[in-house]
Amino acid sequence: MIHFMYNDIFISRRFGRLMFSILLVCVLSVKGFAHPMPNSVVLLDIQPKQIHMELQLPLNELELAFGHDVNKNPQGLLNRLRPELSAYLLSHIHPLGADGSEWTVKLDDLLVQKVQQSPSGPYHELMANLTITPPAGSSTRDFILNYDVILHQVATHFALVSVRQDWEGGLFASEPVRLGVIDWDIRNNVIHPFKVSLGDGGAWQGFKQTAVLGMHHIAEGTDHLLFLLVLLLAAPLLSGNGQWGTFGGVRYSLVRLLRIVTAFTLGHSVTLVSGALGWFSFPGQPVEVVIAFSILISAFHAIRPVFFGKEAYVAAGFGLIHGMAFAGTLVDLNLDSFQLGLSILGFNLGIELMQLLVIAVVFPWLMILSRTKLYSPVRILGAFLSAAASIGWIIERITSKPNVITTIISDVAGHALWILATLAVMAVLSLFAGRRRTQLG
Repeated sequence: MIHFMYNDIFISRRFGRLMFSILLVCVLSVKGFAHPMPNSVVLLDIQPKQIHMELQLPLNELELAFGHDVNKNPQGLLNRLRPELSAYLLSHIHPLGADGSEWTVKLDDLLVQKVQQSPSGPYHELMANLTITPPAGSSTRDFILNYDVILHQVATHFALVSVRQDWEGGLFASEPVRLGVIDWDIRNNVIHPFKVSLGDGGAWQGFKQTAVLGMHHIAEGTDHLLFLLVLLLAAPLLSGNGQWGTFGGVRYSLVRLLRIVTAFTLGHSVTLVSGALGWFSFPGQPVEVVIAFSILISAFHAIRPVFFGKEAYVAAGFGLIHGMAFAGTLVDLNLDSFQLGLSILGFNLGIELMQLLVIAVVFPWLMILSRTKLYSPVRILGAFLSAAASIGWIIERITSKPNVITTIISDVAGHALWILATLAVMAVLSLFAGRRRTQLG
């Protein structure tokens, strides 16, 4: 009798531990997903005087805490319950300064959107944009976030808190930087305030990082660099009878290089500043199509002198278009006037530094090769390949679908250093071959 009783207890304990393990694994696996398992996302854009906050709240979890049927008809949710949702959100977000001072919270916008990427299929979420503002003189880099949206009723829920943008901290990451998680402390049955401490930041850090952003933008902008490089293919050459001739000399080549690069810089700087300051708004798709078309024009010119002596005007004209694309990067940062001014300067400086670096490592080899008969097939092959790339980009940007050409371009761009090395080897070998012929002659 006692033997059977102990067996029953033993089996019961084993079963209880098994169930607890399964539950624990389920909870941990839920927290392993960044989104959309039942967690929320809190994204922070840090500015010196205020913080923009974006909340991404899954409707199935919100329904459990909000007490209304929000997931049945997501499209009509805001028409039915916008005031109630606004009041609910504002009552569960209470930021405080490090000194305990209360911050103001303003709800800017609500939006319901469908999310496709989910292991369990598509779902809907409420996206809320808010602005939190500290008292005058308080820092936005050190504060306490009292937040329990959904969590106050759903103990298994949690919110991932990340910084998406921090200009003074030099953060313009394509992926937000995770700060931590707001969730229930099960042991103490409490939701702890979430402390945000971003450390020191300043204008120099923001300026420096926008310069780096500009360098990355032009380095990754294969189309921008390709337009300029193809335009420079024929820069060392003389022209006559509608054909490209022989090498025009070092001084001739450098003068033409300077004119083309300066004109392109002035052109894209004008529209970069204008667009970033909001003086003009440029439609993205047509701009990208024209940028691809500019490569096609420069490729034709590299084959035959279509506009010899007027390259600077062409570079300036198309530079205006390229600058429109550059401006979009800064507009998306939503900076105040002081930050924007420094960012325009830093971003443009970064573009120029990377542009000059690329030209410095490419153009000398072009000048050396242009002294030889080998340069004509190299120039023509480069022009034809660039024209093909241009056509691929034009098709992709009109149809919004990648094609075989653009796929190949992406693969080739990843081997740019090998292409440069090949060009350098060809130039060096041609230089030694030329000297050898001179000695033998």
